[in-house]
Amino acid sequence: MVQRAGSKLKLMVVDDEPDNLDLLYRTFRRDFEVVKAESAIAALQILEQQGEMAIIISDQRMPEMLGTEFLSKTVERFPDTIRIVLTGYTDVEDLVEAINSGKVFKYITKPWNPDQLKGVVQQAAETYQVIKQRTNELKRALRRESLFNAVTTAIRESLDYHSMLQTIAATLGQTFLANQCVLYPVDGNQLIPEAFRYDEVGTTVEIADRPSAAPEQDSLVQSVLEKQQIEIEANSSDTTPRLALPLIYQQDFLAILVMSRNDHYHPWSPEDLELIQGVADQAALAISQAKLYQRTQKQAEQMRAELAVARQIQGNLLRQSWPELDGMKVQACCYPAREVGGDFFEVYAHPQGDIWLAVGDVSGKGVPAALFMASAISVLRRELSQESPPEPHVVMQNLNRSLIDDLTSTNCFITMVLARYTPTTRQLVYANAGHIYPLVWSRQTLSAQRADPGNGAEMEPNYLKVRGVPLGILPTWKATAGSVDLNSGEVLLITSDGITEATVAGTSTTNGSAGAPSTASAMLQQAGLWQLLMQEQEPLDLTHLLSQIRAHNTIQEDDQTILSLEVL
Repeated sequence: MVQRAGSKLKLMVVDDEPDNLDLLYRTFRRDFEVVKAESAIAALQILEQQGEMAIIISDQRMPEMLGTEFLSKTVERFPDTIRIVLTGYTDVEDLVEAINSGKVFKYITKPWNPDQLKGVVQQAAETYQVIKQRTNELKRALRRESLFNAVTTAIRESLDYHSMLQTIAATLGQTFLANQCVLYPVDGNQLIPEAFRYDEVGTTVEIADRPSAAPEQDSLVQSVLEKQQIEIEANSSDTTPRLALPLIYQQDFLAILVMSRNDHYHPWSPEDLELIQGVADQAALAISQAKLYQRTQKQAEQMRAELAVARQIQGNLLRQSWPELDGMKVQACCYPAREVGGDFFEVYAHPQGDIWLAVGDVSGKGVPAALFMASAISVLRRELSQESPPEPHVVMQNLNRSLIDDLTSTNCFITMVLARYTPTTRQLVYANAGHIYPLVWSRQTLSAQRADPGNGAEMEPNYLKVRGVPLGILPTWKATAGSVDLNSGEVLLITSDGITEATVAGTSTTNGSAGAPSTASAMLQQAGLWQLLMQEQEPLDLTHLLSQIRAHNTIQEDDQTILSLEVL
């Protein structure tokens, strides 16, 4: 290492001639700490005991070992040492090889010129100091990089707040050779009642009891808490030296780190302090990210809990059961794409005997759509619960008038089919606000088609195509009502576009017509839905039908709602 201010560099002189050894000693003793060795073997033993020398001056011709051979043995362990050879004869081959391989800095011939030798040694000393300075700078840089990588790895391995604090305490304690490292979390410039400790045995544990004195009674901790700057506690006969520093990120006081060492002879060096401060900044960043992650997790958990409640409320809004209907069978399913959605259905049996059916789809998904869905159901039920409900198209007008302001202000709209079936007349009156067409077909005709597929043209359903614009588009909703008779054995099916736009494999359609089987994936569309209906076994089971559709979708992209009315 570079010598401390006022200290001398170590210079070893090796020569088997005592006179030469004494002369070299007298020449350099004022400027260097000179170590003498009478042979190469003795020199190796001294190096083993005392460690690195800044400069080694060795005679070339010695009994046990040549000087170049001796110096070559010191290269691996002491690569920074500057080596000089004294030679009394010309052995060009050995010297050139030694110089070229970096084992020898220069060689001096005997008898030497004192001034020349002093100049060479001075040059060697300066070279050694430059090498040591650069080596130490490189070591510091590598050490800093290693520490930063360790803290960065801690960030990547765990974003859990408590785990992060434990990791930081262990990483810094091990890195800076502390016998104990304690991390006190801080919140709002106040210590919180927990601490994380690393002991030299290599354990990191969260502790309920304070290590040694409680931090409220620890003057060092309190000083850092008040001043928010690094503090060093001088060691005494009964205490170990301690270092405490704040971990602060963007003016947010996050924690106090306290480290102690048992070794009284090695206090915290300026290099240690610089490295610790740099790593503390990285640790503060890690803690800040962990706290942010913890807050995000708590908010996400709270949001999930709130959405679970909202999903339950929305599920309760959709009628899960309805009274037995004489001569009719009603089925309905709704699956939101997210926790809550904008699709809805309604089945309402009026006391006068009419059966009201509705399927609606609010544009968008998630919470905003769910809020409009709840508003739409609320207004719809108010309209249908009247003693004499209006015609379906009038109910649509009233819904549009009640919701238009909120829908237009948020650029939303609602597509919807509302139908009223009167069992006594078997008439179905419906109004359609921009929704996909309802389907009507006969179960008897479909069964005959299944039994004899080659008998006549392929059966097509009756698409109810009377339709107006969606709700929320125009201030006044205007459209005529459509009507159709539903006789015994006929089925009405209403779906949302989450069904017809689902991606499935095995059926291709072109221009709305059924095509040949295919392995390619495409939107189901109404023609594809009809193909699936033709393949369904009697009686119609909407749950099974939906499972066939949903089996093709790894991710559900839209709310899916389907409702059927069968006249028995």
